[in-house]
Amino acid sequence: MAADGPSIVVIQTQRMGDLILTYPLLLWLSRSHPGCPVTVVAEPDFAAPLAPISPAAAYVPLAQARQRLGRREHALVVNLSIRPEAAALAGALAAEKRLGPVADAAGIVRVLGDWQLYRASLVQQNRHNRYHWAELNALDIVPLPHLAATRWSAPRIGGPGRRRVGIFVGASQPEKRPDAAFAGRFARELARRGLVPVLLGGPGEKALGAEAAKHAGLAVTNLCGRLGLKELALIGQEMDLLVTPDTGPMHLAAWTGWRVLNISIGPVSAHETGPYQPGHFVLRPRMSCRGCWECSRPDAACRQGLDPARAAYVAARLARGEDDRLGAARVPGYELARTAMDADGLRYLVPVAAGPAGRPDAREAVGLLWRAVFGGLFGLWDDAPARAAALRLAGAHPALAASMGRALASLGASLGRDLRQGVVPDAAFAAAFPPHTRPLAGFLERVLQNADGDRPSRLRCLSLLERVAQIFPAA
Repeated sequence: MAADGPSIVVIQTQRMGDLILTYPLLLWLSRSHPGCPVTVVAEPDFAAPLAPISPAAAYVPLAQARQRLGRREHALVVNLSIRPEAAALAGALAAEKRLGPVADAAGIVRVLGDWQLYRASLVQQNRHNRYHWAELNALDIVPLPHLAATRWSAPRIGGPGRRRVGIFVGASQPEKRPDAAFAGRFARELARRGLVPVLLGGPGEKALGAEAAKHAGLAVTNLCGRLGLKELALIGQEMDLLVTPDTGPMHLAAWTGWRVLNISIGPVSAHETGPYQPGHFVLRPRMSCRGCWECSRPDAACRQGLDPARAAYVAARLARGEDDRLGAARVPGYELARTAMDADGLRYLVPVAAGPAGRPDAREAVGLLWRAVFGGLFGLWDDAPARAAALRLAGAHPALAASMGRALASLGASLGRDLRQGVVPDAAFAAAFPPHTRPLAGFLERVLQNADGDRPSRLRCLSLLERVAQIFPAA
């Protein structure tokens, strides 16, 4: 490929986990755009040590990107970052096509691409989103058959003689992780079951690791602050399981085949940022507020009540490869699920213990409905899957389906009134509707905001609402 040939720029200047969740996109781009070199703009502190496990790409720091990439035209620029500097770079680079937040010469940022705009609409409204971040990175540009054709290697599974379990103690926010007392008691319970717990964490978790080791009440290996990313990936090849909150190291483990048990608590959604590849496990609270954007309770209630002995039972079964015995696992107040891929290559969670026969969980039924709806609206498939999902919801939860129909009618009335008055909705627009209807309300809100309420955006919103109303005849 000549140096001046078409190229792709992917801008991902967020944290380590976000960068690793960009790797599937890089893999798919190599298939959907063969022969087109890819450059990733990323933070060097993450990009450099992770380069050995990254799909083929050149890496450039944000501070040098305009100088090094601004001298040529690119076939595609994809901005996956929310930083203003990233949007400015996406607008400054010459490109045939741009996706994600892009700033114009006046500094006004527009989000380009249906799926990128959908992701932007999830801010504070992600309760019923069922698309993973790795998928949302790609769906504007990678054909769905490329996702369906991808075969991910199964994570390494231990056996009767395998004993080492990593416990990652940190997270980006305290409410996203169990406390040190839990980590210590959990390590003690693992040791009681014949396993060897190893405390893991970055430089910022040294004190947390020391406190957890004290709570363990036994000699436990504490590697907090002693391993870089490369060393963590290498030591993971010798371990049988990583028990971790939703963290960058969790994504590092999943990408490198280190089996994960994700304790998904705090303002995270396991559907969006849990381990992506199939064959990993998620332990999440059975709470109405799970999967929130930010915690609305001062005590982060989902962190309370997790039994370290019950959680250690699950971890021990997974570390020894005894998945067939997990059906008997009961962690009061929590649900255990396994990551899997459907026929379209889209990731979903499979509960290990099935719920009541014939009555699917209402929240998950609503989430799957909106997944089908937006997939139809954005061209992944026709409207048949959404109609089928609506019928399943109405059959299992008729009162909920009727409530959604009324809310959609109210949404239509509110939207029509605002459009007649020339009002561009603010963030209060979607929040005025019940959570089960906010996915659509939030997206329509973003469509109008993104285009300053111009005529094409108004017509698009009316068209989308009419199409969705046909799926919900009661609306």
